[in-house]
Amino acid sequence: MSQTLVGARPLLRAALKQDARTIAPWIVLITALSASSVVAYDLVFPDAQSRAQLAATLGTNPALSLIFGPARDLMTADGFNAWRAGALGGFFAALMAIFIVVRNSRADEDSGQAELLASGVMGRQTRLAVAMTMAVLASVVLGVVSCLVTVAVGGGVTNSLALATTFTASGLMFTGLAGITAQLGSDARTANSIAVAVLGVAFITRGYIDAGQGPEWTVWLTPLGWLEQVRPATGNNGWPLLLALALAAVLAAVALALHARRDFGLGMLAPRRGPARGGRVTTVWGLALRINRGSLISWLLAFAGLGAVFGFLATSVTDLLGDNPGMAALIAGGSVTEAGLLFEFLVTILRMLGIIAAVFGVQIAMRVYAEEIDYRVEPLLAASLSRTKYLAGNAVIAFVAPAVALLISGTVIALVATEPGISAGDVIVQTLATVPAVWVIIALALAAVGANPRLRLVGWLGVVLTFALTILGPLFRLWDWVLGISPLWHVPNVTAISPDWSGLGGVTTLALVLTAAAFAGFRRRDVS
Repeated sequence: MSQTLVGARPLLRAALKQDARTIAPWIVLITALSASSVVAYDLVFPDAQSRAQLAATLGTNPALSLIFGPARDLMTADGFNAWRAGALGGFFAALMAIFIVVRNSRADEDSGQAELLASGVMGRQTRLAVAMTMAVLASVVLGVVSCLVTVAVGGGVTNSLALATTFTASGLMFTGLAGITAQLGSDARTANSIAVAVLGVAFITRGYIDAGQGPEWTVWLTPLGWLEQVRPATGNNGWPLLLALALAAVLAAVALALHARRDFGLGMLAPRRGPARGGRVTTVWGLALRINRGSLISWLLAFAGLGAVFGFLATSVTDLLGDNPGMAALIAGGSVTEAGLLFEFLVTILRMLGIIAAVFGVQIAMRVYAEEIDYRVEPLLAASLSRTKYLAGNAVIAFVAPAVALLISGTVIALVATEPGISAGDVIVQTLATVPAVWVIIALALAAVGANPRLRLVGWLGVVLTFALTILGPLFRLWDWVLGISPLWHVPNVTAISPDWSGLGGVTTLALVLTAAAFAGFRRRDVS
């Protein structure tokens, strides 16, 4: 074994044992996404007529193409599974790989664990090589488990295998990317942010190309588009996977080369020096703002870009929405005018943006606990700073920042989507109406962090559940009381003849109750 990889085998065994419980939920989630599609298809669409209706209403739906990609075959369970699980499964597999690599390489340097390991007999490249090997193994296991479980519940062998390999390929490509960002970022949080930002750009680019129905060659502009060309259940082409493997190998090689030249504990993108005087950071409000400044800037810019993308997309699908009567029943709530159809499409887009804004807010709420376990909170509370005031400084940013981000996107959409019959004011009011629903999800995360951090994953589960019910719930014809679990379900269309605001009032009340629970719990529980 090369001297640069000395100690890789025992470190890999120890790291896998330690990280298995963190990796397993990702594999279960993505496998369940695929297997549930096959199981639910025959139950929800039992006959040819219901399947034909599904294909007619969803096959050209641009709003759903943003997330799920093109629906090439909705008349079979395998084709439906490839549409529903393909793009999302690849996205989650990429996230899994990114977090594994950064957590087991760069994060160990931040915590000091890497220095302890380096004091033993270990090669310079060992830690990064082990981290990427773990992500590769997790991606391969994901593909195998997903394929076997999907086949076991009724999926076709070849079709399930083709879909599962796209999950594995996505994980492999972003394993290499995460290895590079781990060398670029000044800390693990920055490395994760860069990698996730690249993934987000790739996913949105792929979604825009699919929804905009542009030239077919444009799908090759993003690696996630390559995986689409495998065409599970409709083509089962293996050769695009070779491109993904080649890219993964190149990125991994670049990551190892950068790691060999990087100073231990430092990133190649050095952080800017802090000011000589504390200034606004000496207040709890200024400190909370400074801690989250980097993510605030990144997210606000991202939402401005999303607003432009979705605004231009809205203007390009006017003809499609007007010419497809089945679309009215699915996303337009029965609207028959062209303006009504387009505004319902914008409502769907704003709900998607609301889910993304909730991710932003939950991330800020989780930062409260991250600071706590890094022992930065206890010294602050040891002085005259009260727990209530400390939590309030972070809670205000967690609520206000996503609202501002959503308003920026809504304003950009209103300015770009200048179609006849669409009022910019109505789009902005609809955006504001979406904000309280987003606050419920953030308040849930804040309540978990404030009252019992061991339950903090409830915040992320709230995001996942809201996404599933908002985007997938109507597809599976769930009961209204089930769909009502999603706070976004209670956001009315402000252009309706008589909008029902009662549900939104209840959502706002729930957000206040959860926020109060967060403060009550944080005042009573032990810190760290």
